[in-house]
Amino acid sequence: MEEVTPNIFAETKTRGCNPGFVKTSKGVVVIDTPQLPTQAVAMRKLAESHGPIQYLINTEHHVDHIFGNYWFKGPWPIVHHQGVADNFMVVQPELDPYAYALEAIPTDDPAGAPLVPDRETYYADPGRGTIVFTGNVTLRVGRHTFHLLHTPGHTPGQIAVHIPEERVLFTGDTVFHKVQTWLMTSDVPNWIASLEKLRGLPDVDKIVPGHGPITTMKALDEQRAFLMEWVTAVAEAIGKGWSREEALKRVSFEGRFPVDIGQEYMMNYIQTLNVGSLYDKLTASRNPKR
Repeated sequence: MEEVTPNIFAETKTRGCNPGFVKTSKGVVVIDTPQLPTQAVAMRKLAESHGPIQYLINTEHHVDHIFGNYWFKGPWPIVHHQGVADNFMVVQPELDPYAYALEAIPTDDPAGAPLVPDRETYYADPGRGTIVFTGNVTLRVGRHTFHLLHTPGHTPGQIAVHIPEERVLFTGDTVFHKVQTWLMTSDVPNWIASLEKLRGLPDVDKIVPGHGPITTMKALDEQRAFLMEWVTAVAEAIGKGWSREEALKRVSFEGRFPVDIGQEYMMNYIQTLNVGSLYDKLTASRNPKR
């Protein structure tokens, strides 16, 4: 794992989100868990080598942030927003999170296959939150402060974790740094408002984004600009009279950034997913049943 500060470590070079942990004088606070089972087991072992785990915090409900909770269960509280609890490993018509998590194992973690329980066993106790909150929450662990800030936009229960003593901010997927941004069912106006909220934080030198390399506060403005480019491109397509199908074929930011590690084959899927999501939202008043 990468040393962000002498007390903070994050994994940025594997498939899934950027999970990490913080060493404190009372033990360790884990922020998100690896999607791949062998990496979840290894990260837990490494975290516990620095002291007992005090909290596990999830920044959102997408499977690459929470699937590894199964291998991080213990006596410590699991903390996440109500929006995460409401959507935790919920099967939707467009996505089965359990099946999606397993797709990555043959290619990215074949040694993890024996570690994965069957669906019934997994869902009996996948590692849901034991402390579920709304709004913002502050935790004190030893000499460290953890500000859990509600930053909706990418997902309804999105949070960022600010550790002022370390001058570090874990943004979760509010920031995709130098990799393709997944809009999915996001609320872009809320997302931009959340970026503005984070811009006002003092005591931040380094950002651990949800995806991509460690960065600085400039990434907030870069993410905001990219979101606005996406919205503008689709709005212009609608203004030109393009149908949804035409927009799906003709609007793309494929050349801007690579896809994050392990998902290179999903570039076209991300482009069409983003365009379709924005097109539907921007034309919702015309097509109320969509």
